[in-house]
Amino acid sequence: MNLRYEIILYWSEEDEAFIAEVPDLPGCVADGETYQEALQNIEIIMQEWIEIAQKLGRTIPEPKQRLKSA
Repeated sequence: MNLRYEIILYWSEEDEAFIAEVPDLPGCVADGETYQEALQNIEIIMQEWIEIAQKLGRTIPEPKQRLKSA
């Protein structure tokens, strides 16, 4: 499964947690008490997002290629 999506990770004072978002997958958000926990949680949520989209017959967006390797 291709999980090469951009992840935005930031600290939320309001939530008192790190928030991880995947802009290419609408509504794909996770949190965690630590930076590492938020990243682990978003990986799980990304997989679940894709699995549910497949079951519902929805199109799964391709990851945006922001950086091109030489």
